[in-house]
Amino acid sequence: MRLFACQRCGHMVYFENSHCEQCQSQLAYLPELAAMSVVEPAGGSWRAELDSGVNRRFCVNHGYQACNWMLAESADGEYCRACRHNRIVPDLTIDENLHRWRRIEIAKHHLFYGLEQLRLPLANREDEPETGLAFDFLTEADASTPKVMTGHDHGLITFNIAEADDGYREQLRTSMGEPYRTLLGHFRHEVGHYFWDVLVDRGDRVDDFRARFGDERQDYQECLKRYYESGPIPQWQNTFVSAYASAHPWEDFAETWAHYLHIVDTLEMAGAFGLRVSPVIETGPEVHERQTSRPAAESGITALIAAWIPVTLAVNSLNRCMGQPDLYPFVLSDSVVAKLRFIHELIHRHAPPVLAAEGANVGGTAGGEEPDHGR
Repeated sequence: MRLFACQRCGHMVYFENSHCEQCQSQLAYLPELAAMSVVEPAGGSWRAELDSGVNRRFCVNHGYQACNWMLAESADGEYCRACRHNRIVPDLTIDENLHRWRRIEIAKHHLFYGLEQLRLPLANREDEPETGLAFDFLTEADASTPKVMTGHDHGLITFNIAEADDGYREQLRTSMGEPYRTLLGHFRHEVGHYFWDVLVDRGDRVDDFRARFGDERQDYQECLKRYYESGPIPQWQNTFVSAYASAHPWEDFAETWAHYLHIVDTLEMAGAFGLRVSPVIETGPEVHERQTSRPAAESGITALIAAWIPVTLAVNSLNRCMGQPDLYPFVLSDSVVAKLRFIHELIHRHAPPVLAAEGANVGGTAGGEEPDHGR
């Protein structure tokens, strides 16, 4: 994620802001420019200060305070490039649903920022009716409603909006023995399944995938049943990025994919802040050892990991100072790095992504079924 600033007063603004907190100027995100801009009404449309030559309008979901993205006035449809993938949203006349859905949309828009920066293909159900990327945001309305499970099926991602409740999500995180569970993490994991279909299966990379992750043809449901009954395999940390990744090769890919997006997005933000991580480790009254990462001349996944490791050490240490759990409670083994390399090369093979982190000075050198309520 990049840093954004208000063009009027220079105050830093966040990606999800609709107004500058300093000067109260109205803001919008312009996805084609990957930029936040001050906007003003211009007749029946809007003009953005960063690109005043184009008439624009807000996504329909701006009316629900769930989206700050804009479209060109001449664009087809009512929804922005992120919201056009919504198929079902909960009943937004219920306050709790609306509150939860807004939190979910913040995470989902953050996801789409990253996917667009990586120039990944993002077909929706109008583009590809059977396999396009779509979201159903569902709620367990009453005790008779079947349990809503967050998951993926041929491009359709089902999301239980109860996950937007911190208490509910923390209870699940603890009961399932997960060190990390967030809305954004869910989105990144589930789209990993979608991009397995798009880039691996349809991209003729299945053999390469099996050589790295294993054979996905083993019975998926049986593998999950075994995982939930017996837990992860012994010494899973040597091979997998998380315990759940050991359940099945598809889950291994989705977990590794999510971590790749974590790394790229976070390093972009670290680079935007000009963050340099060169920890000074005290080993005696007058002896200090300065650590730096590998030279920036190294390219690809090696450079990303060399930058990532010291950043995780820094942010984890800061969290511990505040009495908070580690921000990134994972260890990247050589086997996991090799899997990350596969995903890195898979994305580059499709289209060279914009990876601001590689040029940054980091490390010393990513419900209800009422679609008419808005998407």
